[in-house]
Amino acid sequence: MSFDTMTGRLSLPVIAAPMFLASGPELVIAACRGGIVGAFPALNQRSTAGYEDWLNRIEAALAEPSVTAVGPHAVNLIVHKTNTRLAADLDVTVRHKVPIVITSLGAAREVVDAVHAYGGKVFHDVISIRQAEKAIGAGVDGIIAVCGGAGGHAGTLNPFAFLQELRAMTDRTLILAGAITTGGHVAAAIAAGADLVSVGTRFIATQECAAVAGYKDMLVSSTASDIVYTAKISGVNANFMIPSLQANGIKLATHSHEGPIDMDAELSGESKAWRDIWSAGQGVGGIRDIPSVAELLQRLKGEYADASQRITRRAAA
Repeated sequence: MSFDTMTGRLSLPVIAAPMFLASGPELVIAACRGGIVGAFPALNQRSTAGYEDWLNRIEAALAEPSVTAVGPHAVNLIVHKTNTRLAADLDVTVRHKVPIVITSLGAAREVVDAVHAYGGKVFHDVISIRQAEKAIGAGVDGIIAVCGGAGGHAGTLNPFAFLQELRAMTDRTLILAGAITTGGHVAAAIAAGADLVSVGTRFIATQECAAVAGYKDMLVSSTASDIVYTAKISGVNANFMIPSLQANGIKLATHSHEGPIDMDAELSGESKAWRDIWSAGQGVGGIRDIPSVAELLQRLKGEYADASQRITRRAAA
């Protein structure tokens, strides 16, 4: 089945975002079986062999005869000089012909060419027009516009402004990310010009997510005012929950991340970032329960349909 055919059959134009230390096989399988794109970072497994084991597990689960509606799965590769596993993980990705590869922290032509060689698609995370220009120059198939309020490494641009500029410069797939929590948000993004949306924080608070219970509970009890945007935790600006900083005795006024971002250090567990200091987007205020992925998708579909009907009624009026 071609990529365009797979995305055309999505039950919602949604990617369950690849979240560091939170997205695992259970979440990916549930998302894909629910008819959306399920994604995970290769680095969530502590070795390349472990990464391949996860791919085998996901592929087997999605190939079961009883599974009828399946969205494509995706892998996030960190294209950064401190990721010493990139070459080995890319080899595994190519061997398994992963349908979608999401690249972050660097757009590399050699990665894009390797994925294109087997017919895969590459989407790249950007937080600025300059980064988008570089990614397009590297030949990516789509741009993930990580806007203000997104969980994890986020930008500051308004989604409407960002989408408008991106659409003026390219006809490639545009994916909007940042504080998307409801089906209404998904409909608004599509109405504004996005082709797909990437939803992260809302999927952390699901039963299938690998995040610890305390993380999920903190999402349920937090609001946008509990989110802080800072580079003092991981060396790159990202959004974190203030209660998790407080629980680890961190005061941003006196705290300073030592040195630039180092993926190997974060992966080894030497860093508290992501493991003990928990990230979330500003849409966290709309999270008030921890459903299964299937239950959440059913809710999102209803909200999406309602919002789409409101838009249609307003247009007709």
